[in-house]
Amino acid sequence: MKTLLTTLLLCAALTASAVDIYVSPQGNDSNYGNQAEPLATLREGLFRAREMRRLQDSAVMKNTDISQGIRIVMKGGTYVLDETVFVRAEDSGTKESPTTVEAAQGEKPVLSGGVALSGWKKAGSVAGLPKSAQGKVWVADAPTFGGRTFDFRQLWVNGQKAVRARDVNEGESMRQILNVNKKAEEMWIPTPKSGNLKNPAPMEMVLHQMWEVAFLRIKSLTPKGDSTLVKFYQPESRLEFLHPWPPVVIQHDSLGGNSAFFLCNAIEFLDTQGEWFYDSRAAKVYYFPRSGENMSTAQVVAPYLQTILRVEGTLDRPVSHVQFKGIGFEHATWLRPSQMGHVPLQAGMYLIDGYKLRPHGTPAKPSLENQAWTGRMPGGVTVKNANNTMFFRCDFQHMAATGLDYIEGTHHDVIEGCTFRDMGGSGIQLGSFSDETFEGHLTLNPSDERTICQDMRIANNLIENVTNEDWGTLGIAAGWVRNVNIEHNEVREVSYSGISVGWGWHKGLNVMRGNRVHANHVHHYAKHMYDVAAVYTLSAQPGTSITENYVHDIYSPTYVHDRHHWFYLYTDEGSSYITVKNNWTPTEKFLQNANGPGNTWENNGAMVSDEIVKRAGLQPEFKDLLEKSEIEVKYPSGK
Repeated sequence: MKTLLTTLLLCAALTASAVDIYVSPQGNDSNYGNQAEPLATLREGLFRAREMRRLQDSAVMKNTDISQGIRIVMKGGTYVLDETVFVRAEDSGTKESPTTVEAAQGEKPVLSGGVALSGWKKAGSVAGLPKSAQGKVWVADAPTFGGRTFDFRQLWVNGQKAVRARDVNEGESMRQILNVNKKAEEMWIPTPKSGNLKNPAPMEMVLHQMWEVAFLRIKSLTPKGDSTLVKFYQPESRLEFLHPWPPVVIQHDSLGGNSAFFLCNAIEFLDTQGEWFYDSRAAKVYYFPRSGENMSTAQVVAPYLQTILRVEGTLDRPVSHVQFKGIGFEHATWLRPSQMGHVPLQAGMYLIDGYKLRPHGTPAKPSLENQAWTGRMPGGVTVKNANNTMFFRCDFQHMAATGLDYIEGTHHDVIEGCTFRDMGGSGIQLGSFSDETFEGHLTLNPSDERTICQDMRIANNLIENVTNEDWGTLGIAAGWVRNVNIEHNEVREVSYSGISVGWGWHKGLNVMRGNRVHANHVHHYAKHMYDVAAVYTLSAQPGTSITENYVHDIYSPTYVHDRHHWFYLYTDEGSSYITVKNNWTPTEKFLQNANGPGNTWENNGAMVSDEIVKRAGLQPEFKDLLEKSEIEVKYPSGK
């Protein structure tokens, strides 16, 4: 086997410009790492680059010049990962000599956190399976990783997401709950027509709650004629019945009635093409193929890794000048809803505690009526304590939660020309939100401002069909951020709001200022929720502007509680010192709710210049992203 020293010398001396290290799915990590003999893994490529930088001033590297940077060039194909790729401070480059991970010219490398399912066969007779599906369903052994089966909540067949078996097949046909007893932590629903009422595990209820949905694991179902009493597992049962916002709705009136719901994850619900069910006890996966799918040759993937790529340093030793260009990131899991349920507060931030204050008020906010502490769903790709990073023309898809998450401690970063598709949560997320130790209604003013996500550019990205599991998440979700420029993105086919900036519900001055939401094209939003907007803000943000955005086409689901409570632009609680100007919307349907001082609204509506409409959205050099989309969108229809 070649020594590491020999390998470093040979692959580093190949070029007088940037040093190139090659990686291929057909490579070998014992190879030199040149174009003729590539490595097999990005992990090894990063290690080689790290060692080059460590040794650059030594005699070992005396004939090598990395002053123009180090490029890890990835050949096309799928790289199935057995662990999260971790980029550390030691992998940092410099402004003059960045570390770049990029696709080989004309090729498409994909880092996948999924496991393939094979060996599909006709299932035959299956206990509990609806009569209409008998003989049509296929079965395979549960996937394994490290010699063990694992749990998962998503399944992709030939790149298309399958649907966890559910009792209604269209969102519009969801039923409504009948009643709620918060003290007893129980709920009444119409008696299900199918499902194992005696032993409902692992059945779940997905409950629509104004601007969020909850995932509640069902502990018991007790039918009494046309009605059935439902009880849930802890901790979600306590959270669901204790927290006040967003509430489950019981209101028999013309606004839309009680909260809607559907049940899922039972073999008795597997009755429609494209649905699947995982019997974890028997270690079998069942799937009802769509028309034209050949399960003998189908590519079926279940996600295993929660995070595909993690870029993380410390505040004192951040990761810097690391770039990703043309890389695909696919197949990430998130299992908390299966383990502890999922009861969100807003933007997918799940409650770990929350309750109503009696009497109202805290020292910071005398009118406050509730307290809430939240956790943060994971990202398929995460960045923390880093600067001068870049994701350029990368593709993020097939993920259970957030696509790309800049958590905290980042600055001077760029996300441009990327696509975000098929996410269970938000496409892009950045900045601190409330967390497990910081109550959600406090203002954030950290003693160390290095923790703030600031001076970022998010531009020319196509974000579509995200938020497809937690319907209360966003196309782009920004929390406590500063000097973030969100411009020329197209956000469409999302369940809730398009772009959200701010957190805290407070008029007090905080870390936020100088944010810019400019020339974005947001349409076909609010697919499942209400109390929504194309652009939404919270709390004081001096110097922030919302300008020249093009907004049209909002969905109007029939099952929401108040289908008229939607908006094109929405400055919510505490929003202060924000300029909203020259945004094109079909009508002037806006909301300023409990705002603070200093907001300016000017020239918003259908009177805005057509030139602003033409300039909004992806700029000409990025229009090709739309050509690659599989979503057919009609432009525009007005509302």
